[in-house]
Amino acid sequence: MLFRNVLKLLAVLATVWFASPLIAQQATPPAAPATTAAPSTAAPAPPVTANSPAASALTSPAAAAAAKPPVATGEHDLSPWAMFMGADIIVKAVMVGLALASVLTWTVGIFKFMELTYSTNRLKNALRKIGEARSLAEAQLALGDKGTVLSRLLAAALREGKMSAGISSDEGIKERAASSFGEIVRAEGRKVRTGMGALATIGAISPFVGLFGTVWGIMNSFIGISKSQTTNLAVVAPGIAEALLATAIGLVAAIPAVIIYNHFARVTKNYMEIVGRAQGASARLLSRDLDRTHSSAHMRAAAE
Repeated sequence: MLFRNVLKLLAVLATVWFASPLIAQQATPPAAPATTAAPSTAAPAPPVTANSPAASALTSPAAAAAAKPPVATGEHDLSPWAMFMGADIIVKAVMVGLALASVLTWTVGIFKFMELTYSTNRLKNALRKIGEARSLAEAQLALGDKGTVLSRLLAAALREGKMSAGISSDEGIKERAASSFGEIVRAEGRKVRTGMGALATIGAISPFVGLFGTVWGIMNSFIGISKSQTTNLAVVAPGIAEALLATAIGLVAAIPAVIIYNHFARVTKNYMEIVGRAQGASARLLSRDLDRTHSSAHMRAAAE
C-alpha cells in the first residue's frame, strides 16, 4: 500500500514537471491541485527551490522575458577606412586597384596639362617668329629653337631641297617633302596622345570593376546573414556598406577619367591644328625657295 502511494506521488510530480513549460508559455491559470490524499505515513514532498520544476512553473512570462540577456547590438564604425579593413580580400583587391587607377588618372591629367600647355605656347611663339621669313634658311635662323615640331619641319624641307638639287620637277620635290611632313606630324600626334588610352580605359571599366566588388561583397553579406540567422539591420548594414564602397570608389576613379579625357581630346585637337599650320608654313617656304631657284636660273640663262 505504501509503495502504491509513492508511485502516485511520483506520477503527480512527473506531470507537473512536463506541464510546467507549457503552462508558463501560455500564461494560463495554474491547474487545481491534485485531490489525492497521501497518508500520513507517506514521505514528505521535496522542498520547492529556485531550480525545481515547480518554481519554473510559477514564473510569469513577463519575468521570463525580463530575465533574457539583451542582444548585443554594438555600434559599427562605418568610416571608409574601417569599411575597407573589414571587407573581404576580393573586395579589398578591387578597392586597391580602383584607388591606383584614380592616382594614375590624376597623374596623367597633370602631366598632359603641363605638356600640352607648354607645347602649344612654344609652337605659337615659333610661328610668330617665322611670320616674316621669306626663305627656309631665314626662317630657321629666326627660329633658333631646335626642339619644336616646326624646327623639324623646316629641317626636313631644307634637307629635301638639298637632296633634290638639280632636279627640275618641283612637283616631285614637293611630294617628297609632303611625305616627310606627314611622318613628322603623325609622330607628334602619337607623342601628344600618350596616356590618353589609359584615361579612356579607366573611364570605361572602372564602374564595372566597382560593381563586381559590390556584387561580391553583397554575396558575402548574404552568406553572413544565413550563418547568423538574423535579419537585424545592425548586422546586415555593415556588410552591404562595405560592398557599396567598391562602387563608390569605381565612380570616383571613372568620372574624373572621363572628364579629363574629353578635355584633353579637345586640347589635343587644337594643338594638332596648330601643327597643321606649321606644316603649311614650311611647305610655303619650300615652294618659295623652289620658285626663287628657278627664277634665278632663268635670269642667268637670259643673261647668257
